[in-house]
Amino acid sequence: MPPFKQRALAAALACILLGGSLPALAADTGTEELRKLRERIEKLEEANAKLEAALGDDQLSENQPEIATRLKAVEMQTLNMQKQARTVESLDGLTAGVSLTTVAQRASGVPGGTDIASSQLNYRGDISVELPMPAVGDTDSMVFAQFRIGQGNGLNALPSIFAKPNATAFRASGGNADDSVVILGQAWYQATIPLPFGGFKPGSRESLEINFGKMDPFAFFDQNAAANDETRQFLNTVFVHNALLDAGGDIGVDANGFSPGMRFSYLNERERLETWRLSLGLLGAGRGANYEKFFGSPLVIAQAESQQRLFGGLIGNYRIYAWNNGQGPDYDGTASPHSGWGVSFDQRIGDGITAFGRYGHGSKGKLRFDRAASLGAEFVGSYWNRAGDTIGMAFSSQRISANFSSDSATLDADADGNPDYGYTAQGSEQVMELYYRYRINQQFELSPDFQLIRNPAGNAAATTVKIYGLRAQLIY
Repeated sequence: MPPFKQRALAAALACILLGGSLPALAADTGTEELRKLRERIEKLEEANAKLEAALGDDQLSENQPEIATRLKAVEMQTLNMQKQARTVESLDGLTAGVSLTTVAQRASGVPGGTDIASSQLNYRGDISVELPMPAVGDTDSMVFAQFRIGQGNGLNALPSIFAKPNATAFRASGGNADDSVVILGQAWYQATIPLPFGGFKPGSRESLEINFGKMDPFAFFDQNAAANDETRQFLNTVFVHNALLDAGGDIGVDANGFSPGMRFSYLNERERLETWRLSLGLLGAGRGANYEKFFGSPLVIAQAESQQRLFGGLIGNYRIYAWNNGQGPDYDGTASPHSGWGVSFDQRIGDGITAFGRYGHGSKGKLRFDRAASLGAEFVGSYWNRAGDTIGMAFSSQRISANFSSDSATLDADADGNPDYGYTAQGSEQVMELYYRYRINQQFELSPDFQLIRNPAGNAAATTVKIYGLRAQLIY
């Protein structure tokens, strides 16, 4: 007999033996299962209601279901991870730098009549942060900030010389000598717009840069690869920047060395190896540098620069600029419009030699010196198997102006009734500087420094001033 017929016969026999009660039994069994199922559904609905109530409460409690506590913990962890991810994303591309510079100097041969100590120690710390901003269309932008702290004026307060021997010296304006105050030196925004407008950005070889905020004007004008950083290169201000702008005061910065303003710059990179740039700056000067008279008489400076490949393809940078300061400081303590022009160049002439030079020409204003020239070079230590070391040497000359020469003998610059100079200034103040930068490691360098100042402040009767120094530099 086939298997399916056997199963049908067995079912029929069971039905007969049970006396036809199989359907009733099935009905009773189904009712019981439905009751149990209904009870389980009611319990699930009750538990779900408690869970919803617990999840709707932001607080955690031991009376809440365990699964609710676990879900809340997972939710909090997820939210924290998302917050951290957003923070990291917003800081993507951020760069920061920290430097600490300490300088000890001792002077000999300083003309008499000053109560400034012949030995000075100072330190300066700088913290810089650069943060890219989200792009707007094809325009890239970033924010730059710099904080500065320091103590000690160095030997810069010597009234008997024009050149300032220590460009690293910094003490917050108005600060007590015992205080070490942190200031926000720079805080500016930069937008870089590819040109032409609406063009294809990857194919652009021209751009427009716009900066505004509080800035160091020398970060954008009168730059120089071999003589621009007083923390690692030359210390005297006549080598760090154009002497008419820095030591002469025509740059017009505030007491801390910074100015509010804006800059517009056009960069052409069609010839990638020989680029050129045009820049225009409108900066606070005099009282405008501390925001009190910014629009009245600002500093206007324009610069043209070009990168060239000379001496068999070695890189060089050449700059020419002109300025007009509506509140330039006169040698008699007053202020009047000052104007002038200058040039700056740095050119590699060997694998480890970079020559540099500057010239400044003052054309308007009561200037102590109206011509300034500097020339020098730095030599990389690869020539003597010390590739991280550098030797720098330079010479400068500041020519005494005819007006200052005629007024100097009786000049009373600070209105105290006494002549500040008491001699007839003439000739040129001449400065020579020599330093050796010894690298101990990538973060620490020591630099012995020697300066020679001849005919200081145009005083032919004064002895030559010698300044011995040691600079320690930490960089991170």
